[in-house]
Amino acid sequence: MKTVIKAAITAFLIVGPVTPAFADTTGTFTGASAHITTGGVTITKNADGTATVTFDASFSLDGAPDPHVGFGKDGAYVDGTDLGLLKNLNGSQSYIVPASLNIDAFNELYIWCLKFAVPLGVAELN
Repeated sequence: MKTVIKAAITAFLIVGPVTPAFADTTGTFTGASAHITTGGVTITKNADGTATVTFDASFSLDGAPDPHVGFGKDGAYVDGTDLGLLKNLNGSQSYIVPASLNIDAFNELYIWCLKFAVPLGVAELN
């Protein structure tokens, strides 16, 4: 047992800590459907297969009924990607993306009005 622990410590010291090789994805919101939406978003892949969507402190939506957060591709919101109701109209907030949702399949993050099925804001992801 001591040999295994010693080998692990030696490997850690030589190689260093193992960190995920995931690069963050970012984007900036623009308004849609005559709504004003601003601010940035960062998506971080987590080691457990989930991801975290984080809106920065400058995020702002001018208001709308039933705004939800979800993903889209090539200018279209994708059903089944809803991360839930927007927590706040302004400021930092975060959402967990389940591991079952492959975020690499999408190139946009939406603020989507579920009630009227229209986009309120879109961030192109890069």
